[in-house]
Amino acid sequence: ALALLQLSLYLRVPSRYGKHEERLCRPRGRLPARCAWFLQELPSFLVPALLLALRSPPRLEPLGCRLLCCLFCWHYFYRTFIYPFFTRGRPFPLQLLFFGMLFCIYNGFLQGYYLIYCAEYPNDWCTDIRFTSGLLLFLLGMGINIHSDLLLRQLRKPGEVTYKIPQGGLFTYVSGANYFGEIVEWFGFAIATWSLPAFAFAFFTLCCIGPRAYHHHRYYLKTFTDYPKSRKALIPFVF
Repeated sequence: ALALLQLSLYLRVPSRYGKHEERLCRPRGRLPARCAWFLQELPSFLVPALLLALRSPPRLEPLGCRLLCCLFCWHYFYRTFIYPFFTRGRPFPLQLLFFGMLFCIYNGFLQGYYLIYCAEYPNDWCTDIRFTSGLLLFLLGMGINIHSDLLLRQLRKPGEVTYKIPQGGLFTYVSGANYFGEIVEWFGFAIATWSLPAFAFAFFTLCCIGPRAYHHHRYYLKTFTDYPKSRKALIPFVF
């Protein structure tokens, strides 16, 4: 339901931060991008860690369950403690930060609680085709996401706020390469866990950042006359 609401709100009008903020009213309260991203992503790492610490005795058996929980925390460790300190984005609106934190608290609890308290996997889950294929998709998506973030950071020198055409990597084919990577990542996680909470999160991710990739694509086409016409918005060769 949250995913469909998000899709209906932002399919026509982009959320008001980053390159889309100039065309809309500027919010009054904003935080530096590094601080805002750290605060927003922290609950998704901290909440599952606290759930695990409070579980006595820890319930992360068999090995497949431990690996799945580690995948989720691994992504948000990167997003919380590495990505914010390298980002060069513009100040972030406090209103969006607040709603982002609420979602990360809820989703961190949902995914962590399921894996730590509810999930039941056979001892040979690590060899199941759903786990192995999902893990490969997760790693592929995370690799694309991190590499695309690196390419975006290299577009700007320290202190610059102007936007440039992304080049290299999957940006050769799509305008939202970083978003495409994250969508692939979470659908891989959903397949590996084979659970309703994870599929709900993957669907939310698609509905949340899919429209943003579309608006980025439109922005580039309108702003840069030399923008490659062959690029798609999100999915190579399709959309």
